[in-house]
Amino acid sequence: MRFDLLTEPVDGLDEALAAVDAFDRALTGGLLRLRPAQAAGLTELADAVAGSPLAACAAEAAEKAAAGAASEDHFLALAAARTALLGSVHDALTARADEATGRTREEAPAPAAAEPQAPNLTAAARSWLGDLARAGWQGIDHDVVSGSAQVVSAMLPDPGLRRLAALLDGFSAELAASCPGASLERIPVRRWADLWARGMLLTLPGAAAAPATETVTGRLLPLGVDVQEHATAAQAQVHAVFEPADGGTPRLVRASVSVPKPDTVLGAGVWQLLRPHMTLLAAAGEGRSMDLTDMPVTAEGDLIWQDDHARTGEPADAFATARVALPTAATPPTAPLDRHPVRLAHPVFLEGYTAEQDADDETVTFTLAGHRLAVDTDRVPAAGPLTPKAVAASGACIGLLRWDDGRFFLQPLAVETTVRKKTVAVHAGAWAGGTTDKAGAKAEKAATDAVAVLRERAGRLLRK
Repeated sequence: MRFDLLTEPVDGLDEALAAVDAFDRALTGGLLRLRPAQAAGLTELADAVAGSPLAACAAEAAEKAAAGAASEDHFLALAAARTALLGSVHDALTARADEATGRTREEAPAPAAAEPQAPNLTAAARSWLGDLARAGWQGIDHDVVSGSAQVVSAMLPDPGLRRLAALLDGFSAELAASCPGASLERIPVRRWADLWARGMLLTLPGAAAAPATETVTGRLLPLGVDVQEHATAAQAQVHAVFEPADGGTPRLVRASVSVPKPDTVLGAGVWQLLRPHMTLLAAAGEGRSMDLTDMPVTAEGDLIWQDDHARTGEPADAFATARVALPTAATPPTAPLDRHPVRLAHPVFLEGYTAEQDADDETVTFTLAGHRLAVDTDRVPAAGPLTPKAVAASGACIGLLRWDDGRFFLQPLAVETTVRKKTVAVHAGAWAGGTTDKAGAKAEKAATDAVAVLRERAGRLLRK
């Protein structure tokens, strides 16, 4: 692992992000009546893609928007230009991460054929997103935001449109909670522009097509579990190395499970909701491998998990996997619409570093060969025994290399630390299969009681 490469500037990165920010500022104020500074932001975006196939349509879209005469197709062109710029940033950062780790990346497959979609529904979705663009985040109100309700309701029954429907539903709910926009003190400019641009592109035929899949047979060696928890949903994503049974090149893969949850279920309690849907969680928590037979996997390395295609295997230490198998594992390509800097999550193994914890804000930094790498301990989930203190006392770490706010940083998944002169491994997903830990067991019991009450209430309502 070459820390020095992670601190060197990436050519063209700042310029690309500046063009994206210029467009996002224009979108914040609305594209219906642009001021000169906002119109200049659109021109900056168009100029940034002048050497690409989007040059002509982006320039026309910027001109029409500056004149207040932009249509949904012009907004679509601007969304495509913005997405392309962020995709180029993702590619540059991915190349730098691959160089730093010495890992190879698989070639992206040909895109899947487009499936027929209901053109009237996608046009309606694009029209609503166009209304948002004209109003801008400062101009949103409940009348504008509520326009998505009928579109989402009509889309949800169609599996081919469910991805777009889910995005619009969540986006509109977030906007509705922030209305009116004129009174907002702080606007999540980049996030809302990301959601808007993604929604626009998903209205194109084939953009939401199911990824190409194949089946694989071999041994799965878990590295760690990334847990994301929100008020009404939770997700666990297991990062692992897959070793094909035919002796082929090992590859990095992921397996994810997401569930809705009541806001009363917190911390270790989320495992009760996640665990029944994927046996891999128990294996990862117990430090065991899994033997896969004809398990579906996408070209991007996402296992479409089916329990009947997997069985628990032999014990497999994650740090042994990280030391031996991870360096030779190939990295899967990224789907076109997923090429965004925040999607970078590169599994890495570090050891021999010096860990420091700031006494004031408790932030942790790893230093190796004179180079420093920030560690984001805020991403360590409450649903496990891994703590910032354990990270600061560690000598080896399995984590995800990420990028945000202009720098690379590390999200720890597991660390090796010394307890009473013995090396001990502490995993963020150690409680995934159950726990005897006092704090974890207490949280699980509280979750059991909360879920039981909610199920009883739901059953009572259904009986009425």
